[in-house]
Amino acid sequence: MIDDVVVLVWDGVGSFGLGVLTEVFGYDRRADGLPHHDFAVAAPSPGVVRTDVGLQIIVEHGLERLATADLVCLPGWESLEEPPEVLLAALRTAAARGARVMSHCTGAFVLAASGLVDGRSIATHWLHADALERRYPAVTVERDVLYLDDGPFLSSAGTAAGIDACLHLLRREHGAAVANEVARRMVVPPYREGGQAQFISAPVPAVDDSSRLRETLTWAQENLETDLSVDDLAARAFMSPRSFARHFRAATGSSPHAWLLGQRLARAQVLLEQTALPVDEVARRSGLGSPTTLRHHFARRLGTSPQHYRKTFRGQDRASV
Repeated sequence: MIDDVVVLVWDGVGSFGLGVLTEVFGYDRRADGLPHHDFAVAAPSPGVVRTDVGLQIIVEHGLERLATADLVCLPGWESLEEPPEVLLAALRTAAARGARVMSHCTGAFVLAASGLVDGRSIATHWLHADALERRYPAVTVERDVLYLDDGPFLSSAGTAAGIDACLHLLRREHGAAVANEVARRMVVPPYREGGQAQFISAPVPAVDDSSRLRETLTWAQENLETDLSVDDLAARAFMSPRSFARHFRAATGSSPHAWLLGQRLARAQVLLEQTALPVDEVARRSGLGSPTTLRHHFARRLGTSPQHYRKTFRGQDRASV
């Protein structure tokens, strides 16, 4: 379980990424029944640190603060210079102790420089993907994803993709209901798959509220238990299937089929967490049809079974499976 979160900062640190990490992990929402994290900001040299836009922050902790961290976060490394060895050594020590490491945008350069992801895949902003790959050839750079979850290492592309990665981590650690509630309070989409494309017409499905596509998305979310097809959605939006698929991908970065599956899995997660419904009823209400299909997609997408997910996020003594 991730309880202790440390964000590493340096002169020129990305202010947006720092703000996202502070909002997700540093804000105390215990009064609302949401998890609380022991949150801290640390730097190689404590004191005044200047962000990429010139704002100054005062950092109290040095690298020794990583000694207890469950999660070490790396915001944007805007200079793209080789990180100092003292920082990389502290990062390696934390990872060897079992801490997870998450990079945002060009923070991937720090993660790659540490050698921790040699032989692994990593995500960064598409603008810097070529430079990252040239500098660290032992790392595979995935150019067209929002974020990657590779064991103890999580990396994300630029700006809003950092929010997606944080919500993904909350979902893994605390369940879909917690991630959805934090997303609602941040007024952001609760779920975008890491495999969605970075470079899309709209980085989030922020189609006009009065548009046919938005109405269709809302209607589909309210009717996930029915046997929806792309043709059904296209007809609802008064478009041909080909035109609908094109507009859908431009707005969401995903195909209609992949989006529907993601929404159904998210619905199943909430039902498993918040109800005692048997697994076959969860499968029906989420639109996945059968327990076999539900188990298949849980194993493929989440690496677990519905029963184990329920025991983890609802409690075995309350579950009825």
